[in-house]
Amino acid sequence: MRLRVLGCSGAEFPGHSPSAFLIDDSLLLDAGTVGAVLSEEEQWRIKDILVTHSHLDHIRGIPLLADNIVVSGISRTVQVLGTTEVLAALGSHLMNGVIWPDFTRIPTPEAPVLRYQPITVEAPFQVGDYEVLACPVNHPVPAVGYRVSRGGASLLYTGDTGPTARIWELAGELAALIVEVSFPSEMEEIALLTGHLTPALLGIELAKLPKLPSRILITHLKPQYYDRIKDELEALRLPGVELLRGGNVYDL
Repeated sequence: MRLRVLGCSGAEFPGHSPSAFLIDDSLLLDAGTVGAVLSEEEQWRIKDILVTHSHLDHIRGIPLLADNIVVSGISRTVQVLGTTEVLAALGSHLMNGVIWPDFTRIPTPEAPVLRYQPITVEAPFQVGDYEVLACPVNHPVPAVGYRVSRGGASLLYTGDTGPTARIWELAGELAALIVEVSFPSEMEEIALLTGHLTPALLGIELAKLPKLPSRILITHLKPQYYDRIKDELEALRLPGVELLRGGNVYDL
């Protein structure tokens, strides 16, 4: 699997874009950043989007991608996969005909640009060539992480989470882990309140894994605290830890 980082920040500033990870040019993990990074041709290659939760910084690229496809005149349906709660939020609060058109009915209900596909947590399912497992995580809204496997390699993406348990129990052998750290450790109170991790909390979470993956890729840093989080993570001396940057590419 080839992993391309489109966005990996916990806020938006110049040079810092929200979460989106592209696998093999066709499968998106979250869609906080799409059209601002990908060319037209690259956008048309997207077939499926796995959404972890309904917060804006993880979904905002979906309606804009749909609009780009319609305007282009090409015939394409992108499958948006998530829990029933996440898909209901997309339909009720975002692409509801008020905030944005309902692209599950455009250009026609029979051949829409977007098709919602509900998933079942903790039940493996197939998306193209990938086997996917959705794992529950701890966040203020219903949220999951995803384990994506292909060709003997597995990637685990936590999405947004505070201290949690089940995802680590389901992790298995991993080629790489994408895990969030949003705040420095002195801001643990707000991290816990908002369902996020600090470097100190990350150390506790990783201890729940029977075996650490060789790559631990850190995402969702608040840019205002980037240097402090970086220093604290280095102090943990965990092997394989790397802070993600938009544009990074990894072969797993």
